[in-house]
Amino acid sequence: MLNRRHIRIKVLQILFAYYNEEKPDAARYEKMLFDSVDRFRELYISLMGVLVEMHRLAIEKIEMGMQKRLPSHEDLHPNTRFVTNEILRILAHSKSLAGGMKYNHLQWTENPEMLKKLFKEMQETEDYKDYMESQDRGFDVDKELILRLFKKFVINHEDIQEYMEDQGIFWNDDLDLAASMVLRTIKSIKATDEDVHFLPLWKDGDDEEAYCRDLFRKTLAMGSDMEKEISQYTKNWELERIAVMDMVILKMALAESVIFDNIPVKVTMNEYIELAKYYSTPKSAQFVNGILDQIIPKWVKEGKIKKIGRGLIE
Repeated sequence: MLNRRHIRIKVLQILFAYYNEEKPDAARYEKMLFDSVDRFRELYISLMGVLVEMHRLAIEKIEMGMQKRLPSHEDLHPNTRFVTNEILRILAHSKSLAGGMKYNHLQWTENPEMLKKLFKEMQETEDYKDYMESQDRGFDVDKELILRLFKKFVINHEDIQEYMEDQGIFWNDDLDLAASMVLRTIKSIKATDEDVHFLPLWKDGDDEEAYCRDLFRKTLAMGSDMEKEISQYTKNWELERIAVMDMVILKMALAESVIFDNIPVKVTMNEYIELAKYYSTPKSAQFVNGILDQIIPKWVKEGKIKKIGRGLIE
């Protein structure tokens, strides 16, 4: 599920692109914002699809061994632990997952050589070897293997990460959250399940989607007025010299402080200072903190910032 921090990041990325275009169209950029959310869902589904492809290649390996003209003892009596893994069986037969992959932008089958390389390397991992040789059986043992392989091998594999980056400009930031959702999804699978139940994208449904849309729209709507306000506290800086990213972060922080009366002021300030640390220059966090420290208390005193509930202003 997309949390508030991730929503802020997505809005920040889109607004940064918007303010860097000479004649941007707000409607087009809003569509880009929600397209990036759809791409996140594709990433979440695609990561589970990797496991299905590993399962498919394992089946193919066994079938090819049995079809040899002179099959070995191992070919005729293969170790089927991986192909009969209960978690993989549920994923492989999931109608929800198959439907999601059918219309997915990212199709693993278009990269057969990469998949073969992944499968070969996966078979060399200690987790895989230990599982194949172990006498322990059961649904929980099967689940534990898939969780370990996904955490230690799939999500950290350079080929997968590079491929993801090539597919979408925002996927690098999405990867960790999507991976955590895959792990939660696998953990939630029960032995009696016949399908996979996807986690919702929005944590609180329509409220979070509205938060995303309103943060984007209000930041744009209030942008000019906020630039004038910010300029009063940057006498030694021309607005053109302020990093575009810093200006976008300041505008978002001020817009959020004004329009969302249930988000504490301290939360807003801390979140955007953290974004400045990660996405802008080394000195940006201090700069953003200094500007917000002057404007927000002034706006609270003037009544521009009003919060509902105790402890939301301090």
